[in-house]
Amino acid sequence: MRIAGLRRLEETVIRVPSQGDNWHMSWAAGDAQEPAGRQYVSLCDGSGFPGLPRADYNSRAYAIAGDPPHVRFEHLPGYPELLTVPGTRDVHRYYNFGILALDGRLYQFLSTPNHPFHEPEPRFVGVKLIWSPDNGAVWRNQDGSAPVRWEPWDARSRANMLFFDEPGEAFSLLTVVQMGQNYAHNRDGYVYIYAPNGNREGAMNQLVLCRVPRERILDRRAYTFYAGLRQDGSAAWTPDIAARGVVHAFPAGWVNRFVHPYAWHPSVVYYPPTGEYLMANWGMGTDSAGNWFARPSYLGFWTAPEPWGPWTQVHEEQAWMPADDPAARAYQPQIAPRWIAADGGAFWLVWTDFQELGGQRPYYAFNMQQVAVRLA
Repeated sequence: MRIAGLRRLEETVIRVPSQGDNWHMSWAAGDAQEPAGRQYVSLCDGSGFPGLPRADYNSRAYAIAGDPPHVRFEHLPGYPELLTVPGTRDVHRYYNFGILALDGRLYQFLSTPNHPFHEPEPRFVGVKLIWSPDNGAVWRNQDGSAPVRWEPWDARSRANMLFFDEPGEAFSLLTVVQMGQNYAHNRDGYVYIYAPNGNREGAMNQLVLCRVPRERILDRRAYTFYAGLRQDGSAAWTPDIAARGVVHAFPAGWVNRFVHPYAWHPSVVYYPPTGEYLMANWGMGTDSAGNWFARPSYLGFWTAPEPWGPWTQVHEEQAWMPADDPAARAYQPQIAPRWIAADGGAFWLVWTDFQELGGQRPYYAFNMQQVAVRLA
């Protein structure tokens, strides 16, 4: 039994009152208060959720309890404060895309640009890794020190970033492959991490992959990079990031230049009912000048037997319009790892919508929708 096709169910759209975007998620082990296990979610550039502390966060993390439509968001008071300060260069500093809940720890991979987005030719060029030993109560730097340091622009380097100014500016937008609750479906002891291969057309629409032993996530020396397939079909790995290979290439024409390059940043989960991997990914709808969000985004889904592929497309939309809204400017589709039906017949997709209505962005929020799965 395999995934043969998908259909988004427009009647199931839920727009959670909130402000923020990106919403990468990971599913933790259960406890007495939430036996099924919380999901932990990353928020970027927003104020969060009603009833919880609000501020102009550059990045923030929350816990999610429950299942749709009865979902509850929980504040993590120990998360290191990272605020946007208008009128200064303390803006657009660190974006907590990739996230992993593993053995009571949380890991966050925060993408950092070369400078604030309002300065010339901004783009993501590196990743800072922070972690919590206790599901978000206390946070540490990659080297184990505390409190978390938010290095200023001119102090960032390979000495304090996990990745920084790598060849081709690859591995600056990370996605952790989610393998069930507490990574339970992992078979080989490695954590897998996907990323675009750079920041321009022809590279950003290429997918690259690294992996690291689950007990050595904090050790940059332990990361190896997908380098292609061997003759027997197994994956080859190299410690040399410059020798990386491309796992998959997405359609051309969906990478913007302005405000900053931002596209083809995937969500990948293990899909237990079929024993395969499922990826959602998106391309930016641009105009002829390369501006972002000029038209609806591209949305696609792919499946693979292994974390490294090969990837087969099972769904495509060249105008992704949630709720059948032609004004939609949806992006960052995220497959919620806990919200996959046991029989494989459906899952929940989370996204953000950048469309403007009356001078506001009402759907710049945690939006979710059920997706029906056709199995064959």
